[in-house]
Amino acid sequence: MIQGGDHFKPSSNNSWKHSHATGSSMMDSKKHLKKTAETTPPKERETRCCNGFKMFLVALSFSFMCKGLGGIVMKSSITQIERRFDISSSVSGLIDGSFEIGNLLVIVFVSYFGSKLHRPKIIGIGCFIMGAGSILTALPHFFMGYYRYSKETFIDPSENLTSSLSTCSLDQNLLLNRTSPEVVEEGCERESGSYEWIYVLLGNMLRGIGETPIVPLGISYLDDFAEEGHSSFYLGTLHALSMVGPIIGFLQGSLSAKMYVDIGYVDLSNIRITPKDSRWVGAWWLGFLVAGMLSIMSSIPFFFLPKSLDKSRKETSLDLLKANEERTQMANVTNHRQNVTENITGFFQSLKSILTNPLYVILQFLSLLLASSHIGAITYVFKYVEQQYGQSASETNILLGTITLPTVATGIFIGGYIIKKFKLTLLGIAKFSFCTSVLGFTFQLLNFALICENRSVAGLTLTYDGNNPVASHINVPLSYCNSDCNCDQSHWEPVCGDSGITYISPCLAGCKFSNGSKKSMVFHNCSCVEVTGIQNKNNSVTLGECPRDSQCTKKFYIYTLVQVLNYFFSSLGSTPTIMLIFKTVQPELKSLAVGFHSLTIRALGGIPAPVYFGALIDKACLKWSTSSCGKRGSCRIYDSTLYGYTFLGLIESLRFSAIILFVVLIATMKKIYQGKDNKPSENGKKDTNEANLESLNNDGYFVPSARADNETHM
Repeated sequence: MIQGGDHFKPSSNNSWKHSHATGSSMMDSKKHLKKTAETTPPKERETRCCNGFKMFLVALSFSFMCKGLGGIVMKSSITQIERRFDISSSVSGLIDGSFEIGNLLVIVFVSYFGSKLHRPKIIGIGCFIMGAGSILTALPHFFMGYYRYSKETFIDPSENLTSSLSTCSLDQNLLLNRTSPEVVEEGCERESGSYEWIYVLLGNMLRGIGETPIVPLGISYLDDFAEEGHSSFYLGTLHALSMVGPIIGFLQGSLSAKMYVDIGYVDLSNIRITPKDSRWVGAWWLGFLVAGMLSIMSSIPFFFLPKSLDKSRKETSLDLLKANEERTQMANVTNHRQNVTENITGFFQSLKSILTNPLYVILQFLSLLLASSHIGAITYVFKYVEQQYGQSASETNILLGTITLPTVATGIFIGGYIIKKFKLTLLGIAKFSFCTSVLGFTFQLLNFALICENRSVAGLTLTYDGNNPVASHINVPLSYCNSDCNCDQSHWEPVCGDSGITYISPCLAGCKFSNGSKKSMVFHNCSCVEVTGIQNKNNSVTLGECPRDSQCTKKFYIYTLVQVLNYFFSSLGSTPTIMLIFKTVQPELKSLAVGFHSLTIRALGGIPAPVYFGALIDKACLKWSTSSCGKRGSCRIYDSTLYGYTFLGLIESLRFSAIILFVVLIATMKKIYQGKDNKPSENGKKDTNEANLESLNNDGYFVPSARADNETHM
């Protein structure tokens, strides 16, 4: 036994010596690295490191700006895309949601493999794909021909001519037969395969794929190589600079909406519609081209950045420790399968842990309801302001850009400051979020009182003689003032009488002849207007819908003020709500909780919300456009009252459901944290929670994660 022991002892000593030698070798390597670093002049090392880091920070800020620019351009162009491609709001909602579909296709791949690969190059590839997607979105404009805003209007850029508008005359049938065959046949052939909007959908999906790696990989790279304690400052700078993108997006959207869609291709003097006309389509494609080119430009710097900003030092380390790594490689291969199995098992156990956490599950449903209401609101708020208050797309972009960005940024900042200043507990954060949600819900309720009455439109809300309201806008019978005019009732060429009543077309207004040209055209001897205007002997009408009355204009200004308060309180509670997501789970499950939350919001909120919002808005349409083939296109005019109640009602329903869940959340928290605080077995949990709450003041730990999730959520 002693001999056996003596025989085994040298082997043990040799093993210890070998281990000790390996450790010594590693220590020598580290000393050598330290010595090498010391021999490098400090200024040279600092300049080299700072230059690479600053270059990455500037490049990442530029990519964040382009990301925000592309998102705002899509949101502000939804109405223009609907009109240009003659699609319904539900289809345009699907186009808007395709961004989230593209994001979901690669988010798992990026999350798992992104950190193992060359992160700057992956971000660069993502920016390039994002730019390519924006350019693809704009391409259909160059292949689908000139925009025809009327079935009876055909613009010939070579002859600079347009056909005459229909009036009530005995030769009406001859006029239609003379102008329709060639134009209608050509238009019908083009429209029979006109699904160019699919390219817009694919382009937006490609933009979502490209944008995926920018936030997670960019922030992780920034956090890895920033100076200790400076991550929060750099992240704050990054998000502050990224706000430039949405600002440019709103300004560009306003400018593009003023330009005619075929600008540069047709003589604008032949265009008789104005930006306030429901058929007007601005140069929607221009914003996507600009966003695409800028995104491609933002990708260039990332291809010149190293995988690590400590590249030279890491390469030296690899050379010195290469032998040691080769020795341990075989052992790692042996344990690989076992580690994979353990990781998969651990993943499902962790997922089960967060999904069986009642607080986390309540927060998931609560956040989903809030996110769905915000996504649906921001997608169709441009259309709402246009239809409800008669504002043009250009004015709407400027207005929403002016009030939304500063208000939301201020609310997010103050919300985070309040939590840090008053050192709110977990229950305190939940109560704060509840209060902000109730205030936002209350101010949103005021918008119901600001809904304008329906427009007075003969044939839709009134009889054609303009004297009596109609029970339904479907198949309104002709009046004696226009029954002999042989008008096309599907045609939409609105004209306005002095009585404030809009008529669907000059023909349906009973107008006999016209004078003037283009935007200044006036129609005279309108029999339906003559019947209405008993005291007013003027029986003429002018092109375009009648403007909203002064009472509706006043409501618009009040609506603007209410929206400022609504956006402020909604954004005030966004940071606390996000904090709750990863504060209600164990610290080691924080990343999984945030990732699963983002995945849920994108899959169940970002994709379906624009679709069902759009489908309900379509129900409020009074007059659909009709293609040359008789196919239903986009909506020309909405029932203002029904649109308002549908749009606002859906938003408030989602928010009210979230408020109820907030009450359930607070009650559950009190039961878990307060009801069990006196029990000895729960002292450890209580201490842990209090420790987690204390760390809210540590900017370097929680703020980056919160901000990263906030960006993903937006």
